[in-house]
Amino acid sequence: METISRRENETRKRNVLVVDDEMINRMILGHILKDEYEISYASDGKQALEMVEKNYDSLSIILLDLMMPVMDGFELLGILHQDKRCKHIPVIVLTSEKNAEIRSLQLGAVDFIPKPYDMPEVIRARVKRSIKLAEENTLLNAVKNDSLTGLYNKEFFFQYVMDHDKFHPTLQTDVLVLNINRFHIVNELYGHKTGDDLLKSIAGSIRLFLKHNVGLACRCYSDTFYFYIAHQENYQQLFLDFISEVDKRSGLPGISLRIGIYENCDKQLSVDQRIDRAARACNTCRKTYTSSYALYDKELSEKELFGERLIRETNRALREKQFQVHYQPKYNIEGDKPVMTSAEALIRWIHPELGRINPGVFIPLFEENGLIQKLDNYVWNEAARQIAEWKNELGINLPVSVNVSRIDTFNPKLEEEFLEIIQKNGLSPNELMLEITESAYSKNSSGLIEVIDKLRSDGFIIEMDDFGSGYSSLNMLSSMPIDILKLDMGFIRKICDSDKNKRMVEIILEIARYLSVPVVAEGVETEEQYQILKAMGCNVIQGYYFAKPMPPEELKQKLIAEKAQ
Repeated sequence: METISRRENETRKRNVLVVDDEMINRMILGHILKDEYEISYASDGKQALEMVEKNYDSLSIILLDLMMPVMDGFELLGILHQDKRCKHIPVIVLTSEKNAEIRSLQLGAVDFIPKPYDMPEVIRARVKRSIKLAEENTLLNAVKNDSLTGLYNKEFFFQYVMDHDKFHPTLQTDVLVLNINRFHIVNELYGHKTGDDLLKSIAGSIRLFLKHNVGLACRCYSDTFYFYIAHQENYQQLFLDFISEVDKRSGLPGISLRIGIYENCDKQLSVDQRIDRAARACNTCRKTYTSSYALYDKELSEKELFGERLIRETNRALREKQFQVHYQPKYNIEGDKPVMTSAEALIRWIHPELGRINPGVFIPLFEENGLIQKLDNYVWNEAARQIAEWKNELGINLPVSVNVSRIDTFNPKLEEEFLEIIQKNGLSPNELMLEITESAYSKNSSGLIEVIDKLRSDGFIIEMDDFGSGYSSLNMLSSMPIDILKLDMGFIRKICDSDKNKRMVEIILEIARYLSVPVVAEGVETEEQYQILKAMGCNVIQGYYFAKPMPPEELKQKLIAEKAQ
């Protein structure tokens, strides 16, 4: 199709409008150009303007005399220059006045043809060249601009940023990344046309913003926009003004934006790196439900660098066993005396230089970067080996729970891997219990049920971890295949605060009893919490009230001591 269009474009006659109040001049120009072009005529600026407004999309060039009655050439040039529909039409000024050339150029003229018209070849050459340059420029604009919003596309934006830096190396600049929160919901609720209209209205707000804050912008993809602007001092007010303008233009309720800002860019960094810093700041606003902005600062930079270091050193840490598996006992409290019946495997990273690294730092990082599967597999194997060691040395069978991350459940060989681990260590499936978070159930329920059904049929015990931390817990209980329910520690922390919180835990325990699912309460730290849970009929307790997570050797001594009692 593209080849056909080009051929048609090359063979069709371009439309030329000749504007001159003297008939003889119109006729001379018409005669010179008629073999190559379709010629239209106007005798003054007003008549020409009417013709342009009707044919602006088909006109290829205007030959314009300056001195005319009704409306002269200067006035017409000024009108055309301000009209976005007509800015693509090149105008060649017909004049013998040298002094008129500067003003004509300022008003948008591209060339001049001097009077009298005694050099036909020169006239044809200038007309042909002006049309060619205008068409190439139109084509270039079509390529460099996003077709929906009219802003630059990503490639041209990056090039213009580099060009800007070349000519303004000392100017302080900022990079902004803008994203629309939950843009897919707009498309789902209102349709893609409304979504496109929202993107165009935001682009209009961006253009207005750039009028007052010198810079450039692009739509990178979908609902993401980049800005490159002169450094600003007060982003709070700018942000509020921008949000207000977007609200006014879009007319949609509940639209919220997040913006990340990298101030005073280091121009030694590539454009990609600068954008990435602003994007990281933008992502820190991801969990908000209202419009917000964030600055990339030293703290965020240090956090990034620290995270990158941890990611780089993960494989080495796994090889060198810097990761240590600690075990926190779980006690059955249904009888007169609490009895240790199992434990949970919890990972610790003891770095040779950085010391103990908080799991709250590296586990979310690994989940984000896909490294959590390697870590989980390491824990599974270490826990299975430890269970077998206690079993063989002490004659004690202590089942251990291991975490199964959401991403693990997408592994088609998950069942095969667990079976291989227990066979290698001489264990039965019920000795390696599998904890799967409630959020994994809610985000992948249909696929997860199939995976869990297979594991349960093999004899593995499935625990739903962090129950109560999500949004659909009670609905899921009746349909999800689980053997044990782990009550989120958030409930336990509040259980002594009010009767309302206490009643909430009672209700969950009643539902679990009705479904014949035992409940583990984690995060129990005080005697009061313990007594309340015991009175309610909770089955198992895990927490600092009985024992903190401990290295395997320490738990071994505890097992020996309890066995001797």
